[in-house]
Amino acid sequence: MSTKETGSTAPGDKIVIAGGTGFLGASIISKFKDARLVVLSRSKTGQYGYVKYVRWDAVNPSDWTAELEGSKAIINLVGKSVNCRYTDANKTEIINSRVNATNAIGKAIQGLKNPPEVWVNAGSAAIFGNSGPQIKDEQSPTGNGFSPDVCKAWEKAFNAHDTPKTRKVFLRIGMVLQKEGGIIKPFLNLVKSGLGGKIGSGNQYMTWIHDADFQDLIKWAIDENEAQGIVHAASPNPVTNSEFMKSIRKAAGVGFGLPNPAFLIRFGAIFIGTEAELVLSGRRVISTFLLQKGFKFKYPYLHDALDQLIKK
Repeated sequence: MSTKETGSTAPGDKIVIAGGTGFLGASIISKFKDARLVVLSRSKTGQYGYVKYVRWDAVNPSDWTAELEGSKAIINLVGKSVNCRYTDANKTEIINSRVNATNAIGKAIQGLKNPPEVWVNAGSAAIFGNSGPQIKDEQSPTGNGFSPDVCKAWEKAFNAHDTPKTRKVFLRIGMVLQKEGGIIKPFLNLVKSGLGGKIGSGNQYMTWIHDADFQDLIKWAIDENEAQGIVHAASPNPVTNSEFMKSIRKAAGVGFGLPNPAFLIRFGAIFIGTEAELVLSGRRVISTFLLQKGFKFKYPYLHDALDQLIKK
């Protein structure tokens, strides 16, 4: 795929974010305050501060495609949350929300005279399934099961669109650790309630990235011409769940936490409307690509990341 030469993002560049109303969207918005930001939303329209919200249905190219014309980048974060019960209806929506939005953006780009310089699409490190202690990088074989199958369909939709004028980057994202809410909150709540010990066996690996590094990686993916194809958005040092919970306890100043046996997690998941596999399964994912390209992490180690995010 040939791409046009691109330069670093500059004040006033237009950046379009699809699915920009969640935690990750808010993170990216805060990173690009000097840009002309457009968020494609299914519910919100109008100008709010430095962000313009434009309605789309996340399925079909329509008037919203004009916002992509001449833009620096389109960042696609769309996807129904996997934090739900895996009923047939929810499974269908989880897959369709990701595939439909990705296809809509691909079709839109192909119909533009001056398409975005870069298309950054979110994906998930869950493509490796519950893969134990094996280290997984961009060249590793993927897993099997519902979560990997969702990710494979997502990546297939992304790869189906040839965009010779638009460089394409697909990020397989680990847990993004953020200061205000997000994925840390339920773990921190367990710690504060005295239940902050290991979850299940505690041996499952947790792939993570600090929010500041996630923001930097998005900007790097837009600015770096060699960024292309599959890239893992993951710290170089994934940890086991036991290590993760211990690090949260330490950062929160809590000395002890009762363990959470797998059978209790499965039982409790039914009542809170989620799936136990989200915390009982794990994967040890790193990015050889980022290492080779010299990307610098601000927080490569979990204890430093959690100290910054949790300690007052």
